[in-house]
Amino acid sequence: MSPQPKVLITQDEIRQAVAKLASEIRRDYQGKQPLLIGILKGSFVFMADLIRELGLPVEIDFVKLSSYGSGTETSGKVKIVQGLKTPIKDRDVLVVEDIVDTGLTVSFLMKYLRKKKPASLKLCALTDKPSRHKVPLAIDYLGFTVPNKFIVGYGIDWNEKFRHLRDICYLD
Repeated sequence: MSPQPKVLITQDEIRQAVAKLASEIRRDYQGKQPLLIGILKGSFVFMADLIRELGLPVEIDFVKLSSYGSGTETSGKVKIVQGLKTPIKDRDVLVVEDIVDTGLTVSFLMKYLRKKKPASLKLCALTDKPSRHKVPLAIDYLGFTVPNKFIVGYGIDWNEKFRHLRDICYLD
């Protein structure tokens, strides 16, 4: 039997945070056409809402990374399962992530992207769990700091379940 999710962040709070993030990003990328890179699978719902709210001409691409662990724990070893299709040299790049947990996956991706020499590289995360960070990490645009609970909903899953929830919830 699946655990019962309990609401942590409501869909209204999410909507307000996405609008605030979009406003900050729009201000910083005025006159530019940034490339948004979503980290699959979890970021797709957040990224879709963010793009609609931005109202800027953007290009998008996706990467799929694996920290091939089982259950709720990462192995700490990150590999690229699906790489970029778009060249990023001299581009303004914004990575869009649903949740920063240990920071290992996002840190790995940012280092990988920096080597490709973008004009700028920033990180936008909907949620951050600083109590779990294993590496220092700068988040340029952040929606919510969340407690050390296992969260689901709004694209974030547990064993491919709960992505459909409109709220961000936690599992006991």
